Amino acid sequence: MSLSELLIDTIRSKGPMTVADYMAQALGHEEYGYYMRRDPFGHKGDFITAPEISQIFGELLGAWVAAFWQQMDGGDFALVELGPGRGTLMKDILRVTAPVPDLHESMCVVMVETSPALRRMQEVTLVGAHSRIGWQPDIDDLPRMPIIVIANEFFDALPIRQFVKTPDGLQEKLVDIDPDDDSKLCFIIQEMGIRLVKGGAYSGDEVVVESSPATRTIAGDLAQHLHAFGGGGLVIDYGYAGGSRGNTLQAVKNHGFHPVLETPGEADITAHVDFDTLSDSFTEQGILTYGPVPQGTFLTRLGAEIRAESLLRNASKQQQDEIIAGLTRLVSPNEMGELFKAMSFVADEFIPAGFEPS
Repeated sequence: MSLSELLIDTIRSKGPMTVADYMAQALGHEEYGYYMRRDPFGHKGDFITAPEISQIFGELLGAWVAAFWQQMDGGDFALVELGPGRGTLMKDILRVTAPVPDLHESMCVVMVETSPALRRMQEVTLVGAHSRIGWQPDIDDLPRMPIIVIANEFFDALPIRQFVKTPDGLQEKLVDIDPDDDSKLCFIIQEMGIRLVKGGAYSGDEVVVESSPATRTIAGDLAQHLHAFGGGGLVIDYGYAGGSRGNTLQAVKNHGFHPVLETPGEADITAHVDFDTLSDSFTEQGILTYGPVPQGTFLTRLGAEIRAESLLRNASKQQQDEIIAGLTRLVSPNEMGELFKAMSFVADEFIPAGFEPS
């Protein structure tokens, strides 16, 4: 049985499901979920993340972690990565921070990963990288000490609900069985407890509003930990600030866009991060936030171009081309530099590196 067939059976017995429930199953179903049984990263996968594009990204984030720890006045802490991918980013961070006096001795590493397949890759990648690395499936039971959190392309994969503003009111967008082909899925809109419009057909012309309860929950839980023990973190993801951007739900397969409801479990499904909501989830609990700023601006402030120049000096012609191409992809406004944003959250009264006022 495929995941699509399983979802159709579920809908047939229980009725239409929310977009959030569909995303959760498509990405996280224990047997058929996209992240549960594959390596989605790299040229042979479906997409490439910044740590795989260039070592510069992980090195700069390593420098950021070291600076943040020093701004915290040092001491024992847990370095927590949410959704660590192959482990490439953490490997680069640990390599760059190893020479920093007392940092590794003061640190334990917590990898928050739900996928058994990705955890196995991370364990291989990080062999010998640090003496105290542990894995857990969620942020429950984090070490009772200050934390520095790294979340690169994590929040975009959290399930969202979608609501539709129609001329007659607000309805919810749901996933149902296609009435013209019971082997396929389709979107519908459905009344939310009161009669808003006649019928329930989804025309695609309405204004979509997205909400991510999981984002608020995770940010709220992190904020509670920060209140108790201190620390902060860094979020880098593609997204927006300053109001809704409508329907941002998308699927990617083989480095190209893919129909969201086609072959669930076989494509990555994400939605743009609402940085205003993410920031509010921290500030409502008294945690300071900085940003978001464009990824290109953030990395340039951390010294991306200086690091690239250093690498170019001892590189072959082919390596030089790769370094320049990687840097361009990370910082150019036409590549990842503008769409991707960086935001920091902090329990203490200091401004993290890369977020200084211009």
